[in-house]
Amino acid sequence: IDPLREIAKQPRVAAIGEIGLDYHHLPSVDMEHPFQDIYRMEVAQDPNALTGELADQAYKNGQKIAFEMQLDLAVELGLNVVIHQRDAWEDTLEILSNYTGKFRAVFHCFGGTQEQASEILEMGHLVSFTGIVTFKNAQQVRDTALTIPSGRFMVETDCPYLAPMPYRGKRCEPAYTRLVAEKLAEVRKEDFDSICNNTTQTAEDFFRLNG
Repeated sequence: IDPLREIAKQPRVAAIGEIGLDYHHLPSVDMEHPFQDIYRMEVAQDPNALTGELADQAYKNGQKIAFEMQLDLAVELGLNVVIHQRDAWEDTLEILSNYTGKFRAVFHCFGGTQEQASEILEMGHLVSFTGIVTFKNAQQVRDTALTIPSGRFMVETDCPYLAPMPYRGKRCEPAYTRLVAEKLAEVRKEDFDSICNNTTQTAEDFFRLNG
C-alpha cells in the first residue's frame, strides 16, 4: 500500500480507483490463475489441498483485504473512490457499509437492477453508465437509468471496452461518450444538453476538478 500512498498524494490525483471486488474468474474455474502462490500460503501447506471452494475463498479473502486497505487509504487522503464490482455485490456493499460518510463512491460501468441502484444511492454513492446502455439486450440498464435522479449518475467510456452502438465490438473512444449521453437523454426523455450539463457537473464535483 505504501507505493500507492505516495502516488495518491500527487496533486493531480482525483480519486482512488478502480478498486473493488471481482469474482468472475475464480481459481476453481481457472487453476492456472496468476496468484497461485498466494493461495498456497493462505489455504494450505499441501498444494493438493488447493482446489475448489478453498481456493475460491482464499482468492476472495485476498481481494477483500486489498479493497479495505485501499478504502482506508482513500479515507486517510480525503479522496473519493471509483468502484469495480463484478459478481461480488453483497461482499462489496458489506465492506462499503463500514465506510459510510467517510467518502463518496461511484460504481463504474453500472449494469445492475433498480434495487441495487437504490442501495447505492441510499449509501450516498453514485453510478456511472457506459455504452452498455445502448445495447439491444440491456433493457434492465435502461430501466434503471430511468430511475436515477439527476446529479447521482455520470457517463463514461470504459475505454477500450464496451463501445456503444453502432461501434459495439470495436475499440471504445472518449468521443463515444456522447452516444451514451444521447441514449440516456432518449430513455429519460430529457434534453440532451441538460444530460450533458448535469453529468459534467456531477463529475466535476465528485472528482473536485474545480477545487
